[in-house]
Amino acid sequence: MLFIKLSCLYFFYFALLGLLAPYLGLYLDSQGFTLFEIAELASLLMMTKIIAPLLWGGLADKHQNSLFLVRFGSIGSMLSFLGFFFAQTFWEYGLVILLFSFFWNAILPQIEVITLFNLKGKQDRYSQIRLWGSLGFISSVATAGGLFQYTGLSLFPVFMLVVFCCIIMVSFFKFSEPALALVHQKAKAGLIERLTDNNVLLFFIICFLLQVSHGAYYTYFSIFLESLSYKKIEIGALWSLGVFAEVILFVYMHRWLSLHSVKAIMLFSLLVTVIRWYFTAEFASNIYLLIMLQCLHAFTFGAMHSAAIKFVHQSFHYQHQGRAQALYSSLGFGAGGAVGAFLCGVLIMDARYELIFQFSALVALVACVLCLLMRIDPNNTVPETRI
Repeated sequence: MLFIKLSCLYFFYFALLGLLAPYLGLYLDSQGFTLFEIAELASLLMMTKIIAPLLWGGLADKHQNSLFLVRFGSIGSMLSFLGFFFAQTFWEYGLVILLFSFFWNAILPQIEVITLFNLKGKQDRYSQIRLWGSLGFISSVATAGGLFQYTGLSLFPVFMLVVFCCIIMVSFFKFSEPALALVHQKAKAGLIERLTDNNVLLFFIICFLLQVSHGAYYTYFSIFLESLSYKKIEIGALWSLGVFAEVILFVYMHRWLSLHSVKAIMLFSLLVTVIRWYFTAEFASNIYLLIMLQCLHAFTFGAMHSAAIKFVHQSFHYQHQGRAQALYSSLGFGAGGAVGAFLCGVLIMDARYELIFQFSALVALVACVLCLLMRIDPNNTVPETRI
């Protein structure tokens, strides 16, 4: 029953992302915004990932109230999103995106903390729960893509609101949380001390660069494909295919994690990322090659994310888990995603879509070089966390 409840949290959280990632840009485009304005609005969505997770992570570590924050954030994000139905100008859309994403982006790191605590000694099984998030993403992308093909994008806000309500409902399931007294245990290493460790520093820089390289994908991939005469249902299917490949990997990821070091998995995933972005830039018009490239999402996100979650969990004491997971989300998906979206918005003003994906491949290549500098015991990435 615990696995089902945790899986529901991921399913609906990422079902919402399955609407935002492929269709927000297209919806804003249908509202008459320019490509640069779309990039700016997408950057706002990413920027709240920098502040919100860190702020809420500190509260969670101090009060051990991750579950309350997930519930509060779910309700706050839904109420804030209601403004989407009334927004008309750039600034109105910007305000609504800032508000709802401030609550929504703070939820995921706390879901990760709750999940890893409830799994206790079975953290390698994390990927088998996380795969349900991918299934939620696929479900919303495929369903919405088919409907938008025939009804247009006017129903986008309605679909978003329905999923927000589902997130609220599943957040009220009962989960275990550590006793408050646990907070007062002396950690093996202070948070600042861990953050100054060379491996930890390199890890966060790599995660930042990886998400910078995803800026073109999350902001302009759908618009790029539409410019190549792909239909909306085909665009949705390609997004779904990438996440379906991710689901297959998640099924077996716990075995891969037990056989190889975090560094080896990260390095392989980063090399695949370079290949994916370069060939997307050069051959996006070839549907058969693009199908194969989308399957590489299993590694560019799925394998990398699983390895990263394990690294963070083992690198920080439970007293710091809320902030550590929040930092991973903020620096990677937040700062990295915002910088990537903004830089691609600047580049696209004077260049073709192909150039921004070539830029993404170059950024991923830099991350590969930094990954080679990491020094991790192949049998045990970092000292185990004891709760």
